[in-house]
Amino acid sequence: MFARRAFSSAFRAATRASTVRPTPTARFLTPFQARLLSDEVRSAIDKAVASAPVVLFMKGTPETPQCGFSRASIQILGMQGVDPEKFTAFNVLEDQELRQGIKEYSEWPTIPQLYVEKEFVGGCDILMTMHQDGSLAKMLEEKGVVVPAEGGQQAP
Repeated sequence: MFARRAFSSAFRAATRASTVRPTPTARFLTPFQARLLSDEVRSAIDKAVASAPVVLFMKGTPETPQCGFSRASIQILGMQGVDPEKFTAFNVLEDQELRQGIKEYSEWPTIPQLYVEKEFVGGCDILMTMHQDGSLAKMLEEKGVVVPAEGGQQAP
């Protein structure tokens, strides 16, 4: 399956010293979500999103997902043939700043969240729809993040 990469202590350190500053994304959030993402948290999430071509923010780890939606997202990525060398996952249950911050960062209220080549794709519902209509396979192949088929060609 996918190799787990631990959530970096750099993210935790960056978020502990955070100060609250208004951001344009706050207007799209519910009052319960609107904590206003600090520059430090935003920077740490930017680094996390850029840490691999395929990044999943999930509850639990790829080996032990802690919710059904995270489990389904991992299964979909596995069925699509995402290259484990081009994938990383971040367990939002390990850090409350990440758990709340990623929702504000993407302006998406739920977890899991998938990023491909630093672009937000969506949550489990979007992944499921894209998997079913074939658009996820096409996107992943175009981005070159699937395991090559025998003979050096990308998997269909």
